[in-house]
Amino acid sequence: MTLIKSISGIRGTIGGQAGNGLTPIDVVKFTAAFGSWVVQKTGNKKIVLGRDARISGEMVNNLVIGTLQGLGIEVIDLGLSTTPTVEIAVPAEQAGGGIILTASHNPKQWNALKLLNSDGEFISDADGKEVLDLAESASFEFADVDKLGKVIKNDTYLQKHIDKVLALPLVDIEAIKKADFKIVIDCVNSTGGIFIPALLKALGVTRVVELYCTPDGHFPHNPEPLPENLTEISKEVQKQNADLGIVVDPDVDRLCFVNEDGSMFGEEYTLVAVADYVLKNTPGNTVSNLSSTRALRDVTEKAGSEYNASAVGEVNVVNKMKATNAIIGGEGNGGIIYPESHYGRDALVGIALFLTHLAKFGKSISILRSSYPQYHISKNKITLTPEMDIDNLLKQVEEKYKNQPYSTIDGLKIEFDKTWVHLRRSNTEPIIRIYSEAENETIAENLANKIISDIKEILHL
Repeated sequence: MTLIKSISGIRGTIGGQAGNGLTPIDVVKFTAAFGSWVVQKTGNKKIVLGRDARISGEMVNNLVIGTLQGLGIEVIDLGLSTTPTVEIAVPAEQAGGGIILTASHNPKQWNALKLLNSDGEFISDADGKEVLDLAESASFEFADVDKLGKVIKNDTYLQKHIDKVLALPLVDIEAIKKADFKIVIDCVNSTGGIFIPALLKALGVTRVVELYCTPDGHFPHNPEPLPENLTEISKEVQKQNADLGIVVDPDVDRLCFVNEDGSMFGEEYTLVAVADYVLKNTPGNTVSNLSSTRALRDVTEKAGSEYNASAVGEVNVVNKMKATNAIIGGEGNGGIIYPESHYGRDALVGIALFLTHLAKFGKSISILRSSYPQYHISKNKITLTPEMDIDNLLKQVEEKYKNQPYSTIDGLKIEFDKTWVHLRRSNTEPIIRIYSEAENETIAENLANKIISDIKEILHL
């Protein structure tokens, strides 16, 4: 059993002993901490709640609602929802914060409380630490019987979210209708199965083949949208002679596409393609994290704009976007952040912008993909003993490559012309993640292996 307490929320596997898994006691403890923090910070006794469709969702939802009521907090319960929908609802409802019950791409035994501030954005590192400290001290003041919070069920945000997407100036519904796309979707039996068909219908897409759109939480495959988990939709796109496939994760903040020949568009290129379309119509800067493909930088600079990299993590991307006045940003895991809508990864926004782009492009999705710089990312890790000084190790690697351009804002990233390697420590395990990128697979892997051998040499392994 696992319980991971981080500044962005609390996640764990369902069951086991309190403190070792996401048990009812842990859910209540951290909900009470967050609810208390919201009231202390904002004076606002209203919190928006939504969840994905995973099996434990109803149980966790009931515990969260009861705890917030016990604190005297009014709960706006969106029920089955998506992460971006809850993000939109928090400021719209003038709430003090939001909680999304989702373990994102993790398998069915996991669940989590994702925590949002009053802007509907993920809480900061400092705020997250305050919540964790409150949870440890357990100094909660619960309301008396006459001041318990009420629960308001609100199922209007599916339509409100879609309406907000349709209202974006760069979403061209007529162009999408005219293109008459045939699309296969895989929503992994979570809330994308409610939201994605409704969005496509609103965009005028009439030919939709649905895979796993029953929101019952029984994931038919590993829910992380990686190529090895998407063999079925790949075959279905070819069988149906479809124009493309669309895949989302359980809470609908990650998005990837399948080409008409069944090959993967590549989740790293979701952001690249959408940014390309936005940049063609709106001059401005872009941001992604240090572990994302260089292709976004290439596309941005080609458009005469400036690219910036942030530390890994959505809250870091958002902060860098605000600091650089970026018009689009996100992460290489298929996460699109489009401030014109809101500061959060949103697959619905990504789908609408991408389909507009593809419709106006007028050729196949595989030809669109081939129009972008070709890079390959190799992902490796090296396991260390817990007592090893990872910071000192990274310092020694930095010293070895001090004549190359490098960044230390999140671990160590070293650049070599159009290739790079990024070393960062895991927050949850005694490992260093080693991501490298180059114009072909062999060069990327050779670069990773060279850095791994440097590390072994430093450690005398």
